[in-house]
Amino acid sequence: MAILHNLGFPRIGAKRELKFELEKFWSNKISEKTLQNTAQTLRAKHWESQKDLNLVPVGDFSFYDQVLDTSFLLGNIPDRVSDLEGGSLDNYFRIARGRSAIDTGCSCVHAGEMTKWFDTNYHYIVPEFTKNTEFNLDSSRLLSQVNEAKALGHDVKPVILGPVSYLWLGKTKDESQKIALLDKALLAYSQLLAELAQSGVNWVQIDEPILVTELSHEWQQALSKAYQTLSTSSVKLLLATYFGQLKENLPLLCELPVAGVHLDAINAKDEVAALIENLNEQQVVSLGVINGRNIWKTDLTALLDWLEPLSKQLEQRLWIAPSCSLLHVPVDLNSEVKLDAEIKNWLAFATQKLAELSLVAQALNEGRDSCAQAIADNAAAIESRQNSPRVNNPTVKQRVASITDEMALRQSPYEARAAVQKEIFNLPAYPTTTIGSFPQTTEIRQARRQFKNGDISEVEYSKLMKAEIQLCVDIQHELELDVLVHGEPERNDMVEYFGEQLDGYAFSQFGWVQSYGSRCVKPPIIFGDISRPKAMTVQWSEFAQTLTDKPMKGMLTGPVTILNWSFVRDDQPRSTSCLQLALAIRDEVLDLEKAGINIIQIDEAALREGLPLRQSQWQEYIDWAIKSFKITSNGVSDKTQIHTHMCYSEFNDMISAIADMDADVITIETSRSDMELLDVFDEFNYPNEIGPGVYDIHTPNIPTVDYMVTLMEKAGERIPAERLWVNPDCGLKTRGWAEVKPALENMVKAAKQLRV
Repeated sequence: MAILHNLGFPRIGAKRELKFELEKFWSNKISEKTLQNTAQTLRAKHWESQKDLNLVPVGDFSFYDQVLDTSFLLGNIPDRVSDLEGGSLDNYFRIARGRSAIDTGCSCVHAGEMTKWFDTNYHYIVPEFTKNTEFNLDSSRLLSQVNEAKALGHDVKPVILGPVSYLWLGKTKDESQKIALLDKALLAYSQLLAELAQSGVNWVQIDEPILVTELSHEWQQALSKAYQTLSTSSVKLLLATYFGQLKENLPLLCELPVAGVHLDAINAKDEVAALIENLNEQQVVSLGVINGRNIWKTDLTALLDWLEPLSKQLEQRLWIAPSCSLLHVPVDLNSEVKLDAEIKNWLAFATQKLAELSLVAQALNEGRDSCAQAIADNAAAIESRQNSPRVNNPTVKQRVASITDEMALRQSPYEARAAVQKEIFNLPAYPTTTIGSFPQTTEIRQARRQFKNGDISEVEYSKLMKAEIQLCVDIQHELELDVLVHGEPERNDMVEYFGEQLDGYAFSQFGWVQSYGSRCVKPPIIFGDISRPKAMTVQWSEFAQTLTDKPMKGMLTGPVTILNWSFVRDDQPRSTSCLQLALAIRDEVLDLEKAGINIIQIDEAALREGLPLRQSQWQEYIDWAIKSFKITSNGVSDKTQIHTHMCYSEFNDMISAIADMDADVITIETSRSDMELLDVFDEFNYPNEIGPGVYDIHTPNIPTVDYMVTLMEKAGERIPAERLWVNPDCGLKTRGWAEVKPALENMVKAAKQLRV
């Protein structure tokens, strides 16, 4: 009898209910009580949608981020909020985003550093440690949710981030060692498990995703010590790993004294046999058999052919689940009433993945005959996708096959190009620019919605967008920025906008996935070979250039980022899809250059998150990812300046690959980390120009002139002044003009002060 469970459910809501309530709360439009009531309603709804599971996850719900939740669960709260007014939730939002609802004016709270959760587009708030860090357990939120779920009749499985992964994911603010805090952390975790046991909990899912990374002997020892200590708890621990293979950590995992182990059988299927062989006969084997990271239907026939022998071997020791938390996929495919019917039949969102899981369990427990029609329908959908003529385009495949090495090379080395560009653009020292987007106002969104719904004509829509572009250009003139952008009012999203104009893509209406906090993205779906039927951005940039004598920067999203921020087809290598994208965006780059746009930014914000989790496997990815970028960017003449942008990832360990991209200018996020990301330049002589972000756009706080000057002076200790640009961390679409104008005004003042 296979046991069903889930590692986590999307928390934002099928209609983004949590997003909108959070933003109302932050704007003082609703009370904390109203926000909490919405959260409770959502949790109840999500548990109800998982009622067919033997155990439902509790603790996977979050107002912002589960790692930040863990910091507050453990009482690891930075001192900078300890004496401020308000309650725990206010301090929580201060660390998450720099301020809470009760803060007015310019808050002085520095938001916590934010970076990517392993190789996903989800962002977490980095835990902060010092040698004096203490942990003071506050389990009230988690215990309250356990009681909520139990009162609704659910059998529960609390989900918590394990102590070793929590420490590993954090950063020290002094010279102390994170691992030295393990004993203190284990005291808090032991207390937590005891309190969960007292509340009637039998099983706790404890996540240690670092087990799929390359760990030093010290961190491996920390895992052994942690679970020896926690093994005395009366609750049963299900230790969960996901996102990759265990490899050399598999023997370690099998030796840990836990009641069960969850393995990502999508990414580590080849390790299942060894795992079963090395666990004892009392330990549960949980297999993640439904892909929690992508949206394609599971081939249930193939899965059952593999699982049925294991089910007979393991009997009640076999648990089945998605490979990881379903946080990374949209909530419900049934909401999609406009999606192409054929493509829709190939897909499964979170709700459908749980239905697939239930079907697998029924077939294992009662036999395939008990669900023969459902299995047959699934097989027909799998066959339909495999044989669809819409998937494969011979012309695109031939163009990829015809790529030459010369296509990835610039005409001249950087030094020669830089001299040409300096003469053409005649920019001042510390030139100022932005990353591309400006605030997406209610009016912009309304116009875009009206055009999409057919309520206004293309001529009317174009007129409205050009008026917004004129506004953006006028404001940039007023602020005295040096290199301008058109503001991107026509773009709904930096990936979806391009996908909508490329062949081989499909789009959902409600396929929202949380990126961080209230920020959601709607990843487009790559179902077939990709090509560009016509120019995508040229008309807008060309119009914007007519409004100014200053350089106008063309704005594009790079092929690696479009790939990594899409739901990608799984029937060909990702590298092949990326090269198809590279050729499509290359065509756009060349068309922009022909239109007189001689500064072109090709954003690769997601470059790092595509890296394999093991450094020993990086080179293959780096080779095809950098090649794809260079094919996109390097067809231009020397006079065209290529920029790229990267944000909210740790880039220090791949700086040589970034240098190999040979972009004339890179802009990167550095303000939240206090320029920490530039430490690598102490040892690595980065050859080209760089714009370290000085304005954290993920907080409403307005940075001061002195603050930005200080950051740039830190940058100047590592990068020669003649190669430094001044810019925000990221695009400004999520901010309001009331914040953006004074922040950019201060940024320009900082640049002018630096020039003196």
